[in-house]
Amino acid sequence: MKKKMSVMIRVLLCLVAEFLLFWFELPPLNLRSKAFWIFLIESVIVCTIIFAISSITAFIKNNSGRNGREIAENGKIAIKASAKPFKFVLIAIAAMIVFTIAVDVVGSKLFNAKKYANLIQITEGDFSKDVAELKMSQIPVVDRDTATRLAQRELGNITDLVSQFEIDEEYTQINYKNHPYRVTPLKYAGFIKWLTNNSSGVPGYITVDLTTQEAELVRLEKEIRYSQSEYLLRNVARYLRFEHPTKIFAETSFEIDDNGTPYWVASVIDYKIGLWNGEIIKGVVLLNAQTGENKYYPAEEIPTWVDQAYDSDLIITQLAYNGLYSDGFFNSILGQKNCTQPTDGYNYIAIDDDVWVYTGITSITEDASNLGFVLSNLRTKETKYYTQAGAEEYSAMDSAEGQVQHLGYQATFPILLNIADRPTYFVSLKDDAGLVKMYAYVDMERYQIVGIGATVDKARQAYLEALQGENIDLDNKVEEELKNLYSGTVSAVSSAVIDGNTNYYVMIGESDKIYVLPAILSEKLPFLKVGDNITITEISGQYKSVEIK
Repeated sequence: MKKKMSVMIRVLLCLVAEFLLFWFELPPLNLRSKAFWIFLIESVIVCTIIFAISSITAFIKNNSGRNGREIAENGKIAIKASAKPFKFVLIAIAAMIVFTIAVDVVGSKLFNAKKYANLIQITEGDFSKDVAELKMSQIPVVDRDTATRLAQRELGNITDLVSQFEIDEEYTQINYKNHPYRVTPLKYAGFIKWLTNNSSGVPGYITVDLTTQEAELVRLEKEIRYSQSEYLLRNVARYLRFEHPTKIFAETSFEIDDNGTPYWVASVIDYKIGLWNGEIIKGVVLLNAQTGENKYYPAEEIPTWVDQAYDSDLIITQLAYNGLYSDGFFNSILGQKNCTQPTDGYNYIAIDDDVWVYTGITSITEDASNLGFVLSNLRTKETKYYTQAGAEEYSAMDSAEGQVQHLGYQATFPILLNIADRPTYFVSLKDDAGLVKMYAYVDMERYQIVGIGATVDKARQAYLEALQGENIDLDNKVEEELKNLYSGTVSAVSSAVIDGNTNYYVMIGESDKIYVLPAILSEKLPFLKVGDNITITEISGQYKSVEIK
């Protein structure tokens, strides 16, 4: 009876240890998960240690007060009795370790190079048709770093929250109400703050409009109850594991639907190569952050408001596989014929209310030019390649910085835009404090063509002028747009007669630029005065007309 009780205690301790391992590691109960096999190995080791410690403790207790000879004899008997099961345990652990190594080898690139290359399907794209020219109000001018600063400043203004909550590091880029946003939830500011606030939940999330640079704390009528800063069952990873014990999850991102309702988007993994190699996304679980309601959606049924079902890093990794292994494993090491790779960095653009990740494609030799670029839809994984030789992103950033080197501004990683049917890099230029001061457009094909301005619109006009100055063909719509370049309120006006011709010297707004306008341009020029509104039309460097209101 006593022996039976001892065994039951050991089993109970093992179960407790197993539960604690599961609680903290949260492995999927799925044979196709490497994490599950690691969990099994750890479990066997922990239970072995528990039984060994219990046996030693029992041996010491049972032999208390006996002489050395009796203890030695009993020790031999105990070792002999436990040798067999201990040997079996060691064999089991070794077998599982060998098994996991074998699975990794069988699923490696050495034997499956073509399969790795085909994890992502790429089609040829038509840039002019696929990428519409964005309105000025739709161009994101804020990168993640600046969005973080804006969000922190917004939270700092909310005195009743700043001491209890912090900002999560999510900052998911989404399209919301036809605008690019980054959105991130608040989180508890540590364990003590969780103890005092978890009964009421997290009060809201922060949105940052990437075009207007406006940050807003959205306070919810019904608080966020499920978050990554929870410690118990409402922790997102733990809650999803208990709700879906067999699903293998990838990254979990924070998004809001079209009504502003917060959700956690948990991508579900499947494998195309071997047992656990060749990761793909087969669907998502959408978890309502307020209510805990959740539902699985296969990849083809993911709601359209979801913007990032596919993790950007996974897309970039698969693009790297495609460029490296399309002609086999040994070619990727030896000849490297036709081997390409994504450039070092990526960014996002909005097309038809979806978020697409952009990255350039360059040769494996890492030269300073791109062979083309790729756009991949983060909801559907539709991926298109555009053949367009040009400067790689960091060369474009250097070119933009060179235009303002006297100011010491730093360029953000470029966004790819369609300007006059030309692939064009757009960068923001920031000062040492991380504040956006100016903007630049850089032509991808000829990166010496740069337009700089204090506003997005002025930078674009400068860029179009630069294109025109390089005799690059522009369509009639752009030519018309280039006409109305200078308009505003007259701040100073004077006149003079030179060689018998009357010229008017005009200044607009706060600019110190002087426009020399021949009287022949408008019969209203003699009556021009400070405070009038004026539009000056210039084509090919010459003033063609003046409109005065």
